Amino acid sequence: MHFTLYARSYCHLCQDMHDALLRLQPPGILFTIDVIDIDQAGVTDPALLARYDELVPVLCAGAGGPELCHYHLDEARIRALLADASQT
Repeated sequence: MHFTLYARSYCHLCQDMHDALLRLQPPGILFTIDVIDIDQAGVTDPALLARYDELVPVLCAGAGGPELCHYHLDEARIRALLADASQT
């Protein structure tokens, strides 16, 4: 399982979401998190900055996958996704 977190380096909500996601990692199910700093990435990809500028933190499933939540972690949705992943 893989997640992408669009964030800002100085954003406490972004760090909170990252930390909360790590706390949800169940035993036996490993997942990875790519953290994309939209301010740095936005230099070469202005569309990325425009898309997520006011929404960070934004958590997506996979790279370029659907948006799962923004501002705050949707624990119920992530737990359900992780439960589905553990059954496959």
